[in-house]
Amino acid sequence: MAPFVEVCRYYKPAAPFSLCTCPCRSTPTNSLILPQLSKKYSNLRLLASKPSSHPRFNGISFNRSRVITAVARVEPEHLGDDGSSKEEDEIVKEDSSLDQQKEKSRSQFKKRVVFGLGIGLSVGGVVLAGGWVFTLAVAAAVLLSAREYFELVRSKGIAQGMTPPPRYLSRVCSVICALMPILTLYFGHIDIAVTSSAFVVAMALLLQRGRNPRFSQLSSTMFGLFYCGYLPCFWVKLRCGLTAPVLGRSWPLLLGGQGHWTVGLVAILVSFCGIIASDTFAFLGGKAFGKTPLISISPKKTWEGAVAGLVGCITITVLLSKSLSWPQPLVSTIAFGVLNFLGSVFGDLTESMIKRDAGVKDSGSLIPGHGGILDRVDSYVFTGALAYSFVRLHGV
Repeated sequence: MAPFVEVCRYYKPAAPFSLCTCPCRSTPTNSLILPQLSKKYSNLRLLASKPSSHPRFNGISFNRSRVITAVARVEPEHLGDDGSSKEEDEIVKEDSSLDQQKEKSRSQFKKRVVFGLGIGLSVGGVVLAGGWVFTLAVAAAVLLSAREYFELVRSKGIAQGMTPPPRYLSRVCSVICALMPILTLYFGHIDIAVTSSAFVVAMALLLQRGRNPRFSQLSSTMFGLFYCGYLPCFWVKLRCGLTAPVLGRSWPLLLGGQGHWTVGLVAILVSFCGIIASDTFAFLGGKAFGKTPLISISPKKTWEGAVAGLVGCITITVLLSKSLSWPQPLVSTIAFGVLNFLGSVFGDLTESMIKRDAGVKDSGSLIPGHGGILDRVDSYVFTGALAYSFVRLHGV
C-alpha cells in the first residue's frame, strides 16, 4: 500500500460567535483551495488535525482555530530510500538554495554599502583638495578603467569575428590615457595630447611586425583613447580650470569663502551629487514601479526607473543650487540637472553595451560588491564633458 504524505496545511479559524473548534465538528472543505499536484500524487484527502491554539477567557480555556491537513497518496516509485517522497526532498533542497541566495544577497548588500561609503568619502576629499591631488586620482582611475576596457575588447564575445589590438598596444594606450589628465592640468587644454596619442597609436599599428593592421584594431583602440582618456579630462578642466569665485557675501567664511569655493568646485559637486541621486532614484523607482523595459541592451532598466532618476537628479540639483548659489536662475538649474541625468544614463548604457557584447556581467572584480572601476565610473564618463560645456555656455 502506498503511503500518504502531507502536501498542504490550511489555517481554519473558528466560526463567528463560536467558542468551540474541536476536531469533532464537521468542517466544510469545499471552501478550501486544493493544491495542484503532479502525477506523483493521487487520491488527495483532507484531514482535520488537533486545534492549534488554546486562548483563555475568564479562566475558561477554549480553542479559536485549528489546522486542516491535506494529504495525498504517493506512488512507490517516487519514494526515497528513507520512505520520503523525492518531491519532498527536492522542495527541501530548493528551500535551502533560496536561503543561501538570500544570505549571499545580504552579504553583497553589506559589501556594497561599506565600500560605497568608503569610496564616497574618499572621492569627496579628493574633490575638495583639487589641484594635483584631484588630477592624480583621476589619472589612477583612468589607468584602471582603460585596462578593464581593453580586457573587455580582448574577451571572447567581442574578439570573435574581429582582431583585437595587440596586448602591448593595449598597455601603451592605457598609460597614454592615464597621462592625458596630467597633461590637461599642465598645459590647460587637451587638444595636443589627443592628437599626439592618436598619431602614436596609428603609427604603432601600421609598423607592427608580422601582422597586417586591421580596421577593428584601429577603431577599438581609438575609441578606448576617446572613452577612457579624452572624456575624463573634462573633469580636470572643470575642477582645476574654472577658478572664478561663485559665492556671494552671504556664504559663511568659515566654510571656505570666495577664495576657495570656485565655479569649478561647485559645478563638480552638483554634478556628482546629481549623478548619485539619478542612480539611486532610478534603482528605487525601478524596483517599486518598474514594468516597461527601457532598452534591450540593459533589460533591468525601465522607463519608470528612468523617470524616477530624472526627478531625483533635478530635485537634488535644485536643492544644491539654492545652498551653493549656483547655477542661477531656476531654468538653468533644471537644465543642468537634465544634462547630468542624460550623461549618466548614456554612460551607463554605453558600458552595458560593451559588457553585453563581451558576455560578462562586470568589467572587473577590483571593488568587492561593485565589480570593476569601469562599473563605478561609467555614469561619469560623458557627464564631465556635458557639465563643462554647460558652464562655458552659461558663464561663470
